[in-house]
Amino acid sequence: MATTIGFRPTADDARILRSAALPGENTSDTLRRALRHLDHERWLTQFRADAEALQDEDLNAEPEAW
Repeated sequence: MATTIGFRPTADDARILRSAALPGENTSDTLRRALRHLDHERWLTQFRADAEALQDEDLNAEPEAW
């Protein structure tokens, strides 16, 4: 399932891409790494929300599942 995504970077986008690229990394690699970072940040946001919602949960008060 090969899909091509067109992207015309602004001057600021190009500056960010140049500064964020690792040695030997092309623009596509940098964008892929950035997308994975965004996905991880989204996961962390959900993790933190779940942790906050469960902060008062007392697993010691739960019946044993054995």
